[in-house]
Amino acid sequence: MTDRPTMRRGDALLNLIGNTPLVPLYFEAEQRTVWAKCEFLNPSGSIKDRLARTIVLDAEQRGLLHPDSTILECTSGNTGIAFAMVGAARGYKVAIVMSKRASGERRMIIRHFGAELILFDEPGYLAGIEMTRQMAANDSNYFLPCQFENQLNAMDHAHETGPEILKAVPGPIDVFVTGYGTGGTLAGCSKSLKAARKETQIVAMEPSESALLAGEEACCHWIEGIAGGFVPPLLRGVEIDSTCKVSSPEAIEMTLRLNREFGLLVGSSSGANTAAALRQAQELPKDAVVVTILCDRAERYFSTRLFQ
Repeated sequence: MTDRPTMRRGDALLNLIGNTPLVPLYFEAEQRTVWAKCEFLNPSGSIKDRLARTIVLDAEQRGLLHPDSTILECTSGNTGIAFAMVGAARGYKVAIVMSKRASGERRMIIRHFGAELILFDEPGYLAGIEMTRQMAANDSNYFLPCQFENQLNAMDHAHETGPEILKAVPGPIDVFVTGYGTGGTLAGCSKSLKAARKETQIVAMEPSESALLAGEEACCHWIEGIAGGFVPPLLRGVEIDSTCKVSSPEAIEMTLRLNREFGLLVGSSSGANTAAALRQAQELPKDAVVVTILCDRAERYFSTRLFQ
């Protein structure tokens, strides 16, 4: 008899993360194609599953997580859902700090995985990040993933997501477009795509109402999960060729097109990314390859403007 490989609790779930399909979306009215990485097909429904898996496995390897540990993170929702899922699968307690302005569906999913939810009043992330730091300073059982500054966030996309894109796309990539929350996807994917082809243009999508990289002031917008009111540390030194501003109404309009023209039940950040990518494609020859990210599923947006 051959020995069965040793499986740890949660390995089967973690093996479902990543290797998502990349699909061509042909927009008939514009006569352009955008290549979309379907990250909403990760098991908890968003690209943040990659981050949660990588940080938890690294912490286990370094002995930073133990049976009494609680994973504690500030998030707008998707990272919280991902850590709640991975924590449940791996057997860790999870506490998520999140703004009261986040959608109710995100809160419900996090709680349904068995995680504790701690809500704060201020918009953006900074108040919540400070809250987690104070909590961890008072209790050594808290483990902080620190998604906004943890280099593993960007490294995972450089070693996994970017190479997956390069493997799936036929021919050279002309433009890669995505927004940023933590900055991990933009930083990591740009590194591997630029290494493969220096001429690939890296475009950062930003809400028109909060275009910080474009030198404007932070303000309110409706695109959940991106542009949290500050430029994340992970974007320092990242080679970004240009920015593309997308308004909240534009993002919702494109999200509805993805839902109704392509049957892709994705959220508003996916719509914003696609709107920016399509705009880039319209400025290039018809055979240009423009790639973007479909970040998450729409079930966490039922109570937001997207469904009103």
